[in-house]
Amino acid sequence: MPSVLAIDPGTSMSAYAVLEDGWPVYMGMDDNDAVLSELGYICVKWPESEMAVEMVACYGMPVGAEVFETCVWIGRFVQEWKRLTAFDADYVYRKDVKMNMCQNMRAKDSNIRQALIDRFGGKEKGIGNKKSPGPLHGAKRDIWSAIAVGVTYEDRRESDGRLGLRYGEESDTDGGTDQV
Repeated sequence: MPSVLAIDPGTSMSAYAVLEDGWPVYMGMDDNDAVLSELGYICVKWPESEMAVEMVACYGMPVGAEVFETCVWIGRFVQEWKRLTAFDADYVYRKDVKMNMCQNMRAKDSNIRQALIDRFGGKEKGIGNKKSPGPLHGAKRDIWSAIAVGVTYEDRRESDGRLGLRYGEESDTDGGTDQV
């Protein structure tokens, strides 16, 4: 199974995690220009990797400038990935992360974090400590979300063979996809 680069984009900073066989092996959070540059390193270190980026979704409420700025950065990450690898990135929506990790649309970040800790063997094994770090050691803030995006992407790929939502597709109400 190819490794997955998962990105939780933000207006000025973004978090990322590389998962190999479902386990986080490299993670970080930096300003967006630095993350854009980091894509080149990741492509060299993990040449067969795929990219999953959390995509914003419309829930019928007005949004501010920050959402649009995040959309611009999503586009920049996707474009750079395509330039570096010739492959499209895949989109993962927050609602899919919530349902995959917690089976509940009302799940909060703390619930998703706990679901990740449980999935990787509990706090002692999953996070570990400085002397004996677990796969989640060093995760903080939005890095948890990036890991959850990667885990959701891999779970979806394993369960139904889909490689996520491709650029130009929109989620359908019955679980399928429609071209836009």
